[in-house]
Order: sequence, then C-alpha cells, then structure tokens
Amino acid sequence: MRASGLRLLSLVLVRRCCTRFPARRVSARTPASARASPAESTAVTGRSPNFTPPRAAAAEGMAEYMLEIDGSIMEGGGQILRVSTSLSCILGLPVRLHSIRAGRSTPGLRPQHLSGLEIIRDLCEGQLERGEIGSTEVIFTPGKIKGGVLTADTKTAGSVCLLMQVSLPCVLFAASPTELYLKGGTNAEMAPQIDYTVTVFKPIVEKFSFKFGCDIKTRGYYPRGGGEVVVRTSPVKKLTPINLTDRGNVTKIYGRAFVAGVLPYKIAKDMATAAVRCIRREIKDIYVNVQPIQEPKDQSFGNGNGIILFAETSTGCFFAGSALGKRGVSPEKVAGDAADMLLRNLRHGGCVDEFLQDQLIIFMALADGVSRVRTGPVTLHTKTAIHFAEQLSKATFTVKKSEDQTPDSENYIIECQGIGLINPHV
Repeated sequence: MRASGLRLLSLVLVRRCCTRFPARRVSARTPASARASPAESTAVTGRSPNFTPPRAAAAEGMAEYMLEIDGSIMEGGGQILRVSTSLSCILGLPVRLHSIRAGRSTPGLRPQHLSGLEIIRDLCEGQLERGEIGSTEVIFTPGKIKGGVLTADTKTAGSVCLLMQVSLPCVLFAASPTELYLKGGTNAEMAPQIDYTVTVFKPIVEKFSFKFGCDIKTRGYYPRGGGEVVVRTSPVKKLTPINLTDRGNVTKIYGRAFVAGVLPYKIAKDMATAAVRCIRREIKDIYVNVQPIQEPKDQSFGNGNGIILFAETSTGCFFAGSALGKRGVSPEKVAGDAADMLLRNLRHGGCVDEFLQDQLIIFMALADGVSRVRTGPVTLHTKTAIHFAEQLSKATFTVKKSEDQTPDSENYIIECQGIGLINPHV
C-alpha cells in the first residue's frame, strides 16, 4: 500500500473526520493569512513554513481554531482518542471528538479513556468538556504543558500501558520533568502487557533520543486492576528520526510465564514448558529460556496468569508474543497462542512487530527529519494512527512494499517526514 493511497483516503475522509469547527470555518489547509511567518514557524518546528503551529495561528487571531474528529472511522476505537488528544496537547490545537467508539458494544468513553484524557488535561492545565463515562463527544482545549507529578487511576483493570501511550509523547514537550503514577491493569486484555512496554517498546522508542524510567510497583489483573507503575522522564528539545530497516538475525528468545494470587505455580511451569516446545518446532538452533514465575504477593493485586515471549536480533530489534490465562483455557493453549504470535511476527522479516508499529507513528510525525521503519503487514491501527497524525501534525507518510523481501516474507517500509517540533521550554 503506497502513501498516495493513504493521502487519497485522507482527502475522502477529511470532511467527516477533520473538518473545522463551525464556530470558525477554516479549510483543511490553513489559509496563508492565518499562517505564522517563516521565522515564527522555524522557531517552533525544524521544518520550513509548510507547517503552521496551531499556537502560532491562535496568536494571530484564530482563538476559535478547532479540529473536528470523527471517532467512528477506520479503527474506530480508543486509539483515535489517544493519538488525536496527545497531538492536540503537544501542538496546542483544540479538538472536538464525536462518535467516540460508536461501533463498540459499549460506545463512548470507558474508565481508561477518561483517565487518559484527564491526565493530559492536568499536564497542560487544559479544559475538558463532556468528559464522563459513556460520553461519545468531548471537547479538549489544551494549555501549556507544565509537567510535574500527576496520577491517573482507572479504578478498574483498564491498561496502564494505554495511559502511558497518550501521556508519554506529551511530557517530552513539557516545561519541566514529569512523574506519572499510573494505576489500573498492568497485564490486561486488548492492550500491551507492561512487560512488553518495558522490554520492547522502551528500547526502540528511546532511539528517538530520549530516556524514560518505568518502575513497576504493583501488578494488577482483570477484573480488579490495582496495579501501579511510575513513569519518570525529562523534557527534550526535539526528537531525532530513526532508521529501523535492518532486522539482522535472531540471537535470543526468552520470556516469563507468571501466576499471581491463589493460582498454583504448576500453571506457570506448564505454560513455560509448552511455549518452549512450540517454538522449538520452528526454531531449533537457538536456546529458548522461559522462566516460570510466582509473582510476590506484596507486588501483585488479585489473581492472574499469562505468558510473554521475546525475541532479540543482532541489530537490536525486539519482538514479542503474549497471552493471558482465562477460566477454562489450558496452560498449554495459552502458551501456544503466545508462541504462535511471536513466530508470526518473526516470519515477515520486518524490524518491529504488529503491536509496536502503530505506537511509533506519533514519534515519527514529531521527529526532526525522515524516519524509516521496516514492518510486516500494516495493521488497521497503524493506518489509523498515520491518518490522524497526518491530519493534525501535517507530517507526511509513505508506505510501500520492501524491494528486498524474500518470497516467504511480506514486509513494508513506513517512511515519515517529521515536522521537527521544537520544545520552546528547553
């Protein structure tokens, strides 16, 4: 799929998902009269005046400049909310999101979505209207990103990793260091496990030239949650682009099979044994080390079990496969699902797995220069992230099939000309 196709889709959908708020009609491309001067643009971004910082536009009399986002299109879920409001906070662009999760069985905001909105509101001392559980429409007006010590608590098993997804890009452009206390589920369904965030996401996203700490205080599981992680980071001047196109060879495969609460340790041992057996059917020349773990009672809340498997390559790429236990599902089935997921992501020949590709999009859009990432088949989550990143930031993405892929692999190059956003506080 080429980027021209994505841009065509953007043009078709622009009136539905990115029209200007009726209070002040503004075309999809800001008119020249509303743009900042070249000097003002380059003072905020590393690019030429093709990108107009919304804060600069507002300073020139566009106080009612607001983007309207249709939350029902493409992926149609919480990802649209996270990408749109995170970029809104960073760029100083007010947004109105409607039809939030309209196609889901429980439409509107769930506790984890509302907690994410509230923490970025507090980060920038912004305004959030209609922010309540079940709401299908919100208006977010950002202020200056200050940083500091903040807490977000889903009060459910809602994923702390998804709270991190919406808030981490924002704190990089804050005026001061930030500590985020994120509470909820650490190992939750339909979201990355915290072990994935620490082992896969963290080392790769730090290639954009920033560091962050992630301290797991307590693990929490479905349905009670109760987990807590602390994220610490300092603001950066700008993000540098990344080039992840050489996967290299797989050198390590390892993982952790865990049980917590009243669940017997034997479940962890059975998952570990089954996972090693599944992987060795396909990969016979690499030692596979999966450790069974009984989570300490003072470091976990509730009952839970699951497994996460990792693969590292000679060029510093990371991949993962994971699964969580459920009532009536055997440990062998849980382990098999995780192993199949890992092996699937190793076969395509890309440098990132299907769960990391979409998480990198917002950082690529903000970076100062051209980023390139080789990945497997492009997911709907990634296409959605690209679409909204292009609409809000005006970064330019292209997606094309790799020219050097082998007959038994399918991978693509995602390339982005980032806007080179500069943090004025650093």
